[in-house]
Amino acid sequence: MSAPDQAPILTVTLNPALDLSTAADQVVAEVKLRCEAPRVDPGGGGINISRAIAAMGGTSRPLVALGGHTGARMAQMLAEAGLDPIRLDTAGETRQSVVVTDRDSGEQYRFVMPGPDWPPDLVARSLDEIARHAAPDGFVVLSGSNPPGVPDDYAASLAARLADSGSHLFVDTSGHALSAVASGGHGVALLRMDRHEAETLAGRPLAERRDTALFAASLVKDGAAQAVIVARGGDGNIIATAEGAWHAEAAKVPIVSKVGAGDSFVAGFTLARARGMATPDALGLGAAMASAACMTPATALCRRADVDRLFGQRVVTRL
Repeated sequence: MSAPDQAPILTVTLNPALDLSTAADQVVAEVKLRCEAPRVDPGGGGINISRAIAAMGGTSRPLVALGGHTGARMAQMLAEAGLDPIRLDTAGETRQSVVVTDRDSGEQYRFVMPGPDWPPDLVARSLDEIARHAAPDGFVVLSGSNPPGVPDDYAASLAARLADSGSHLFVDTSGHALSAVASGGHGVALLRMDRHEAETLAGRPLAERRDTALFAASLVKDGAAQAVIVARGGDGNIIATAEGAWHAEAAKVPIVSKVGAGDSFVAGFTLARARGMATPDALGLGAAMASAACMTPATALCRRADVDRLFGQRVVTRL
């Protein structure tokens, strides 16, 4: 896949984490677990998206809230990776997360720490910084959890700040923050969620693809977002817009680790749209990058050769 011109992409990570991943023969209680040397990566939704975009020859700039010794280490890692981070200083220590793979069962155990508490002035300053760096006709991707102290309606506040900027706001969040976006007429450019989150919002099972498409279309009709994507795991991804709905198959690949697959999907979709690709092809690139991420260990994300092959084999159907 060639690397055509693209619109600017700003990724936003309010609650980053230094990701440590390792493996043990078995994960059992009450004994010392002898683990292999850990892999260490800068992580968090927006950071992972920027890393995946870079792996595909695209460009983005991450705006990241960082603090303490861990934050300093992450800033250095991002700079060394060529990502040119915009640092938003926080008072508390940036969190860490740990992924441990049980080699015997193949299961993964994820331990995620809370981030530092945010005072109101930091919330306001973060909105200012995002608005200052958002490019007209560019893309702003708000991805990951909100740290303590950040209000649930943060994405709505950001959408209001960017309303006249010409930037397209993509939101991939969870919990109460997702509910706040989905229930309001904020008109973000894109809202993404997984099947469980969609069923929680809908208050009912979404067993069939048609059920998911109709629910996503209802959010578009209600003005929550111009486009809504629901990830159905092994059953692929569905997008609904005012123009219609499409489904992208999930490629059948050997699963090594699902960590980062969702972020890789958002990276692919965003990069495709920034390169001017049509919605079905953008959905297909997102699906290819998500599947490719499942083929790599721990937090390694996707390999370009895998993505190019899977994208060439994409199956995208209009619903």
